[in-house]
Amino acid sequence: MSGKLKIGVLASGGGTNLQAIIDRCLDGSLPVEIVLVLSNNPGAGALERAARAGLPTCCIDHREFDNREDFDRAVVAALQSAGVELVVLAGFMRLITDIFLQAYPGRIMNIHPALLPAFPGLHVQKKALEYGARFAGCTVHFVDSGVDTGPIILQAVVPVLQDDTEESLSRRILEQEHRIYPRAIELFAQGRLRIDGRRVIIDPPLPPEESALVNPPLEG
Repeated sequence: MSGKLKIGVLASGGGTNLQAIIDRCLDGSLPVEIVLVLSNNPGAGALERAARAGLPTCCIDHREFDNREDFDRAVVAALQSAGVELVVLAGFMRLITDIFLQAYPGRIMNIHPALLPAFPGLHVQKKALEYGARFAGCTVHFVDSGVDTGPIILQAVVPVLQDDTEESLSRRILEQEHRIYPRAIELFAQGRLRIDGRRVIIDPPLPPEESALVNPPLEG
């Protein structure tokens, strides 16, 4: 028994956020144990990353199920069998049902590449550029029954540059995702997160950052 918080990471793609979590576990700065990496995609790079790190993996292909509820039952069974205490969605491209939410109430996290509540859903960097937003970013939040509507834990802000493309903006946002997702998991592992309505209370609170961000700069 390690005594560490046991997490399960769900990913459908390349798994760069998974890698950021693995790296923090390896350097000892993140007090959790990854007990399962699960994907709905047999070709997910996340499964390869997990295997290289010697982590337990599982693939449950959603295409083999008639409905989302049956798929979620299978996923929950695998997570519970592994002893997962916190579920971490890291590019998991499936909408989860009440089956999942009821099994892990207040214990499912997600990261979204936008400053929620702005631009939920998919293709969010494209939406931000088309809208003319001056700032973009990423959000770690608890998962509820809506699409990217759960209580917000941490956010990182990235300025939108005049010559940004969807790819360049996505790249800079991803760098911040790799910073704030492990931190949010760390706060949960430390027992410092409490959901109060729409707000997530961090106790004791983190030092405030009071400086304002302006884009484009007022001078220059």
